[in-house]
Amino acid sequence: MQIRDWPAAERPREKLVARGAAVLSDAELLALFLGSGLRGQDAVTTARGLLNAHGPLRRLLERSPAELAGLPGLGLARACQLNAALELCDRYLAAGLERGEALTDPGAAGRYFAQRLRGYPCEVFAVLFLDTRHRALAFEELFRGTVDGAEVHPREVVRRALAHNAAALIVGHNHPSGSAEPSAADRAVTARLKQALALVDVRLLDHFVVGDGAPVSLAARGWV
Repeated sequence: MQIRDWPAAERPREKLVARGAAVLSDAELLALFLGSGLRGQDAVTTARGLLNAHGPLRRLLERSPAELAGLPGLGLARACQLNAALELCDRYLAAGLERGEALTDPGAAGRYFAQRLRGYPCEVFAVLFLDTRHRALAFEELFRGTVDGAEVHPREVVRRALAHNAAALIVGHNHPSGSAEPSAADRAVTARLKQALALVDVRLLDHFVVGDGAPVSLAARGWV
């Protein structure tokens, strides 16, 4: 049975229009990009097969276009579409921070850090520099490390904050292991950064740890 023969309420496109994209499963979302499935399969079945064999979704989408193009049911055109969709997400989140509005939703910064850092195989420490009204000035990846750590130098963070004439900043780093639980070292680095930045009147607003799920805010836990 083809998807067009399914009950209307079960078809991915109709579900998205009626109830929003969030109600669709990973396979249904992927099926919308595929458009059609392998011979003898509908798009949702093909999408499920891709996720079962090459997923989960994050691992599948982190592949390069060339790798995606070689997977059954994709090909170069669809691989490029998926890669372009991820880049659109990056630019959409960046636009929300770069359009000159004050950052009033801490969750927006957390989502931005997650989008930028989640795919790296090593730890990456990044900084979002803000002006006196908490509008974004710049985003920089300052330090890279190994799969389980990155050495952070507070002096360099201070130097870059002064270079941007920043009044405040938010920092974040990823945990390639997938666990976003802050470590004792994460808390220690946060304390050192806060002290160093205070000497030049720059506020540290938050430190996000990015893993597989939602990013963890150290400020929300009272550690900033």
